[in-house]
Amino acid sequence: MRAVVWHGRRDVQVDTVPDPTIHEPTDAIVRVTSSGLCGSDLHLYEVLAPFMTSGDILGHEPMGIVEAIGSSVTNIAVGDRVVIPFNISCGHCFMCDQGLQSQCETTQVSEQGCGAALFGYTKLYGQVPGGQAELLRVPHADYGPIKVPDGPADDRFLFLSDVLPTAWQAVQYAAIPKGGTVAVLGLGPIGDMSARIARHLGAGTVFGVDLVAERLARAKSNGVEVFDWSSFDKPADLVEAIKAQTGGRGPDAVIDAVGMEAHGSPIAKASHAATAVLPGTVAAKLMRKAGTDRLAALHLAIDLVRRGGTVSVIGVYGAMTDPMPMMTMFDKQIQLRMGQANVRRWVDDIMPLLVDDDPLGVDTFATHHVALADAPSAYSMFQAKSDGAIKIVFQP
Repeated sequence: MRAVVWHGRRDVQVDTVPDPTIHEPTDAIVRVTSSGLCGSDLHLYEVLAPFMTSGDILGHEPMGIVEAIGSSVTNIAVGDRVVIPFNISCGHCFMCDQGLQSQCETTQVSEQGCGAALFGYTKLYGQVPGGQAELLRVPHADYGPIKVPDGPADDRFLFLSDVLPTAWQAVQYAAIPKGGTVAVLGLGPIGDMSARIARHLGAGTVFGVDLVAERLARAKSNGVEVFDWSSFDKPADLVEAIKAQTGGRGPDAVIDAVGMEAHGSPIAKASHAATAVLPGTVAAKLMRKAGTDRLAALHLAIDLVRRGGTVSVIGVYGAMTDPMPMMTMFDKQIQLRMGQANVRRWVDDIMPLLVDDDPLGVDTFATHHVALADAPSAYSMFQAKSDGAIKIVFQP
């Protein structure tokens, strides 16, 4: 089969690799019909390269048609149309019973000190071959796959793999009061969808912050009050501009949908760059023990949120020695929630919004549909944010 394969920093290629096969009775093989390119994939493209191995198959947002099932899989059948959650969970351990599928005790990558295994995502999360491929082996297929109806195009359901539950969790964790205010930092796919969901669930005003013109325009067209981060001389000016719209207090909640790729931290940027010139094992140890993230977005969220408000972090962070303004957080009584999305926890809440009308605009959410063969140029385009690329979908 053909698959998108990592060969090095900023080097992905489409290679011919062996077809996957059934290993366990709970496995399934899915013929992939669509697979998203996620902002988290860009972390592998560059920042998290020390945790990658040449030959790793990328991608964690797939859907397709079931081609084969193991003997213990009874919830899906050959020919079914399914979406595959990005985290791999068993559905019956303590953590899964708590609705914390991203912490599944059966698939936890304990040797790395990390949570549930993920498709296509580094040694830290199990090094499981991903879904930017023609075929995908799905472990724990007796629980994970989400069966969806035939009929609508893939885009109606594809984002159940990651974007929709991730954004839904971000909004739920933000605990926005009915009619309240929320600021979303970063209007890429997750931030954009978080803003849509917040409005759908009853937020009174949604503020959106980004510095890419196409993202700002798209959010504005969906009723978001947008602020161009690049038009302010310093973060404090942006904070004051948004506070002025909230009685001087700041929004009830802030969603950080940016994570480690934030602009505005030259020291952290230098630490990321340093890993590029070190041997892989040394660079990995540096990031695990002494790495720092670009925390501009998180610090902005803490400054911006009103006293007693909530900061919901859904953007990915990956270092271990990040300095946090603990005095400010304590003094303001900020509630802070974060974590990988627990995909299966939110599916029943989201599915009714996909099977009739399209209130969240998923049918037109992707800006680009490209052939799998064009993956190298798509990764480059997405990282550069060129050609209006906000959400890219591969079609094998």
